[in-house]
Amino acid sequence: MESKNNNLLLGFYGDDLTGSTDALEFLSYAGAKAMLFFTPPSQKQLNKYPSLDAVGIAGMTRSMPPKAIEKTLQSAFESLKTIHPKHIHYKVCSTFDSSPTVGSIGKAIDVATKIFNNPFIPLLVAAPHLGRYCTFGNLFARMGIGSQGEIYRLDRHPSMQNHPSTPANESDLKLHLGKQTKKSIGLLNILDIEQDFEENIEQLNKLQQKGSEIILMDALYEYQMERIGHLLDYLATNNSPLFSVGSSGIEKALTDYWRKKRKLTGCTHWEKLEKKEPVLVLSGSCSPITSNQIEWATAHNFYEISINPKILTTKSRTLKETYTNKIVTLLKEGKNVILHTCRGPKDSRLRETNSMIKSGELEDSDIAFSFGNALGQVAKSALEQISIDRLVIAGGDTSGHVARVLGIESIEMIAPLVKGAPICKAHAPNSPVDGIEINFKGGQVGDKNYFEIISQGQIK
Repeated sequence: MESKNNNLLLGFYGDDLTGSTDALEFLSYAGAKAMLFFTPPSQKQLNKYPSLDAVGIAGMTRSMPPKAIEKTLQSAFESLKTIHPKHIHYKVCSTFDSSPTVGSIGKAIDVATKIFNNPFIPLLVAAPHLGRYCTFGNLFARMGIGSQGEIYRLDRHPSMQNHPSTPANESDLKLHLGKQTKKSIGLLNILDIEQDFEENIEQLNKLQQKGSEIILMDALYEYQMERIGHLLDYLATNNSPLFSVGSSGIEKALTDYWRKKRKLTGCTHWEKLEKKEPVLVLSGSCSPITSNQIEWATAHNFYEISINPKILTTKSRTLKETYTNKIVTLLKEGKNVILHTCRGPKDSRLRETNSMIKSGELEDSDIAFSFGNALGQVAKSALEQISIDRLVIAGGDTSGHVARVLGIESIEMIAPLVKGAPICKAHAPNSPVDGIEINFKGGQVGDKNYFEIISQGQIK
């Protein structure tokens, strides 16, 4: 997809969909014209959106094993390289969801070093604007993005401790990442960040000379992001894009610096979000935060439909039709609907799913794909019978699969709503969701009244 546009500031690949919309949000906030695709875009697709400042690809590597990550990212990174952005970012979750066997960030870095000519790879996971803080290499996270929840060290975080595929048992990111790659990892710590630009450059050079192939950067306060953005932009050359890894802190840092340098002007006008009901919510999230949101919503004018894991078996056609009919009936009555696969880490359906795996009824290889595929099929069938104006998809691991079943080609942000989860417009040719407003919610995002905020269109 060789691009004719040589003015691209950034291209990114997100390891899951909800994280990708998080990056899209901060680019759009800064006034960048950005588009998020679901597969590497062709030149024909890029030509539909002239004068782009940033291009993103929403991937699903967070739930993949290392071999699949390598195969996927080899072509994706090469594809991004051909459109010649100044920066290329591998976007990961701000809670660093990964392990040596699932969603390995180390494997992604190993692939990238064969493609990009970096002296070292910058790593920025902190995102103070989202309640993610990194000090002396240790990551801390607030309970809930866009909330006022308590802050925990990552390995003590109630939600991350119980993550179904990559439970957090280490807060030291150098140790965490060190289990996924053999590359040497250095640290520009929180005291270093407080020094001036020239001293930071000198420290980075020293770390590189000592053999650091990856350099983690601490951050605690929002003002530090612009300083880090200055460093990142300085490290990028005209000859080769700078490849970096991290949360949407990368987008925040770069856009804060670009706005200071007037490369971007910031966006102050957004489309007005009206109340849109009925709303359909598709949730594959196992997070206790999402569970609390479902509980609150069902007490406030939302109706829930709990998916039985049997929907994943070969005899699931009748079950899918039953769920489809329930959704259509409720939506026609003007009722908001939440179709969900899980209500938190203690949901009995998790045990039932594990029992089905042990008995051989289900394959353990990709449960996220299976649930995401089922949610997408049921929703698509329902929306072919009744149209709605606003759709919510929750769950980082499942949302990408749902979106692909729904036939979504790309999305663009139309308005902010809750930090980390903007309202977007779906581009989905020949699909019932083409042109509708769509919101992707990660498991850690939002206060308890999240789904009501979405339906009411309140701007935050």
